[in-house]
Amino acid sequence: MKYVSIDSVEQGQFLGKTIYSGGGTPLLSAGIQLTVYMINTLNRIGVTMLYIQDKAYEDIDTDDILSDATKQAVMREMNGAFEAIRSGKEWSPKNIGVSVGRILDDVMSNKELLVQLSDIRTAENAQYVHAMNVCLISTLIGINMGMNYSQLKDLAIGALLHDVGKNGQAQASIGDEPKDVKRHHTWRGYELLKNKREFSLLTAHIALQHHERVDGRGLPRGLTGDAIHLFAKIVAVANKYDNLINTLNDKGLLPHEACEELMAMSEQELDHETLVEFTRIISVYPNGTAVRLSTKETGVVVRQHRGLPGRPVVRIVRTNDDEFEITEVDLAKQMTVFIEAVMA
Repeated sequence: MKYVSIDSVEQGQFLGKTIYSGGGTPLLSAGIQLTVYMINTLNRIGVTMLYIQDKAYEDIDTDDILSDATKQAVMREMNGAFEAIRSGKEWSPKNIGVSVGRILDDVMSNKELLVQLSDIRTAENAQYVHAMNVCLISTLIGINMGMNYSQLKDLAIGALLHDVGKNGQAQASIGDEPKDVKRHHTWRGYELLKNKREFSLLTAHIALQHHERVDGRGLPRGLTGDAIHLFAKIVAVANKYDNLINTLNDKGLLPHEACEELMAMSEQELDHETLVEFTRIISVYPNGTAVRLSTKETGVVVRQHRGLPGRPVVRIVRTNDDEFEITEVDLAKQMTVFIEAVMA
């Protein structure tokens, strides 16, 4: 399958990946034939990019670390918890803990894969997709740093719930939040989590500190360097990256652009050592991405190399009398060839 702009999708094409509702149920299932109505509806709910089936790339898999069953279960539990919080009702930390256990099981089974964030966001599911992505990235960074299972679970819970304090308020950028830091969503998140006996107090501090900056210019307390907990530094990197690539954002960046922007924040907004570990687990050019090589040939990324995220395998397809002529360029071996541009 290929990852393409919704503007280039045509009636009759087949959807490559399932799109989920905010509650975790399939909105449109993979394999469904798209109609004009479906395409217009996806446009209306904020979808800008889609995975589409293509005969020349039918073997391409996005190598998702989390299973569909895990994604659905996590989104369902988060939706229930966040709806309860918005209504001022009690919510179940136990169910969130079970969801995090499922995430950890999937991550531990697939920890050699590079992260390719392939779930399609809509206005309804964006909050939950973001939380899962931040949790996934944070957990893999933690594994790279040699954390044990107990530490990983605390990190994963805090990452999944890092924005819990936003519930019950209008979604606003940090600059638009109240000047009283005690009303900032990080403080509200801390207050919601600190008395949950099922969670370590570390999870509350992740919610509190994930917008701090290592140079001391962050919120809510302006902490610097080692005063910021390592878990919060990790979640800060994951949170910033996922926000940068958010396809619902008019300024949403491509993965390689977001990675470059993150590295420019080293030792200012973000912790350098954490960024180094991040670059080791993220796919710079995810499978299904159309690219132009320095040879001026265009193709699609089909496979990744662990340890060489910027040097994937690119498939070039030429048609000749209704037959496909396929060439694969392994950039890990052909070092004089590089990706010149990503084709939106």
